[in-house]
Order: sequence, then C-alpha cells, then structure tokens
Amino acid sequence: MEQNTQVLLAARPDGWVKTSDFEIVETPIPSLKDGEFLVKNHWLSLDPYMRGRMADAKSYAKPVAIGEVMAGATVGQVMASKNPAFTEGGFVVGRLGWQSYSITSGDGVSQIDPTLVPIQNYLGVCGMPGATAWIGLLEICEPKPGETVLVSAATGAVGSVVGQLAKAAGCRAVGIAGGTKKCSYAVDEIGFDACVDYKSGNLLKKLKEACQDGVDCSFENVGGEIMDTVMHVLNPFSRIALCGLISGYNETSPYGMKMIRSILVNRVKMQGFIVFDRTDLYSKAVKKLSHWVAEGKITYRETVTDGIENAPEAFIGMLKGQNLGKQLIKIT
Repeated sequence: MEQNTQVLLAARPDGWVKTSDFEIVETPIPSLKDGEFLVKNHWLSLDPYMRGRMADAKSYAKPVAIGEVMAGATVGQVMASKNPAFTEGGFVVGRLGWQSYSITSGDGVSQIDPTLVPIQNYLGVCGMPGATAWIGLLEICEPKPGETVLVSAATGAVGSVVGQLAKAAGCRAVGIAGGTKKCSYAVDEIGFDACVDYKSGNLLKKLKEACQDGVDCSFENVGGEIMDTVMHVLNPFSRIALCGLISGYNETSPYGMKMIRSILVNRVKMQGFIVFDRTDLYSKAVKKLSHWVAEGKITYRETVTDGIENAPEAFIGMLKGQNLGKQLIKIT
C-alpha cells in the first residue's frame, strides 16, 4: 500500500510562520482495528485558525503538539472499513489533519453527498467557513432589511459568503479587502454594493464615503487597525460579530484597540464566537448553503495548490492574504 505523506508541526513559530516550522514525513499506514476506517484524503482545507493551534497558548482548542500531524479538515473517500456506519467508497468530511491518508473511528466525521456539489465545497462555502458566515451574521448580527453590513476580509472564504447572505437579507453590503483585484471581485462577482481597498490609504475617509448612513452590522475577520477604523463609522446599537483577528496572528506584540470608547458611546453589542459552539445550527446552515450553491444562488472562488508537500507555503501565503476565496490543497 502507498505510504502516508504527513505534515507535522516541527517548531512553534516566533512571529511569522516559516516553512521550517513544519516537517514532511512518509509513514506506513497501519492496519485497521475494529470500529475504524481508512480515508484517502483528496482535499485539505487551510484556515487562519490553524495559526493559533501552532502556538502553546490558551485558546478554545488545545494546541498541536510538536511532532504531531497539523490539525485541519479534509474531504476524502473511504478506502477500507471495519465500521458499519462508514462503507467503502463513500465520501466523508472531517478534521483528519494534514496528511494523505487518515485512520479514524468516525468521531467528528460526516458523510457527504458527492453529487450535490463538488466535494471540496464541503471545506469551504458548504462547510465550516460557510457555516461560520451564516451563524455569525444571522444569529449574532441579526441584520434587518435596509441596514448596512460591513465585512472585513470580504473576499475570503468566510467574508464572501457573509456578503451574499447580507444581500439575501435585504441589506446593503460593503466589503473591506486588499487590492483593486479583490475589490473588483467583491463588487462584480460576489455582489457587494461597494468594497474599500485598505491598501490604498485613507481608509476612514473611504469607509465614510462607502457607508454614508453608517454601519449597523460589522462582521470582523481582521482586527487591528482596520477594526479600530471601523469603530468610527458604527451606528448606535450596531452589532459586531467578532470572527477573527488575522492581522495579529503572527505578531509578537498584537495591536491594542484604541477606539473601544465607540462601543460605549454607540451602545454596541460585540460577541466573539466559534462556529462549533453552535452545533445546533451547523448542519442546518451547511444543508441550506449546499442547496443554494447547487442552485447557483451562492457564488464562490477557490485558490488551489497541488500537493500536500506544498501546504506549508500555501498556508503562509493565505496568512499574507494571497488567496482569493477558499484556500485548498489538492492532495490527489
């Protein structure tokens, strides 16, 4: 049988992640025990949260241990099974790590329909990022028709879905993204009403121009100076869904918020959230998004890198904002 290619955590990053923080190894695939099954992983998801799992710091999930396979979600096919709930030939999605093969008992693994949407969609628009957008916007921000929804990292896997859900809710959707290419994509393909290029300078002035009636809902993926600037355009009783702080994930001294006064003055409701806290809504969101994608009601982009051995470089590129839409590794 083939060897299993695995990407291990070799060192905890000090500041920005480096390729030397990972180790790529070839290992034999062990025999199955009763209750287990073997998955050949076809696609690997790369997500910003993985940076936190590389650090030995308190978080909502335990860190990856040195020498352990990097944590991450995959989509693959069951190649052999001693678990009656998972039959050979079926397709599954689960947190099976940065590796070409996985053996699992099925904990946290779900069966998927490969005929409804492309299987890699279950790692993006029809998976965790899509559900994150759904739960953060609809359950925390609770947008009302006619309101303005502002989304940072608007062309990423989460932000691009947030914008489309905001439009479906009857809102005005404004994005923040880096570069004219991303901003054009946000408006022309995703359907945002406007998108502000934070790299072009004068962010506050441009946000005021794009959000002339202020901001009622802010879906925050970036944090740092961008989030601080957004605080200037919030309306009274606005809501913030705090999803991510990617601007500070690789900083040894993260940016400290200066405009916290806006939360008091504008009586802002801000809530941090982790999508898996809402398992009661997760499957509902995935089911609805899968059908909307199949019907062409939701659009998406994917940035695909071939080869599990190239995952470290692709991960670093994603943290630097080089991807458009969902960053994926095509394993086979």
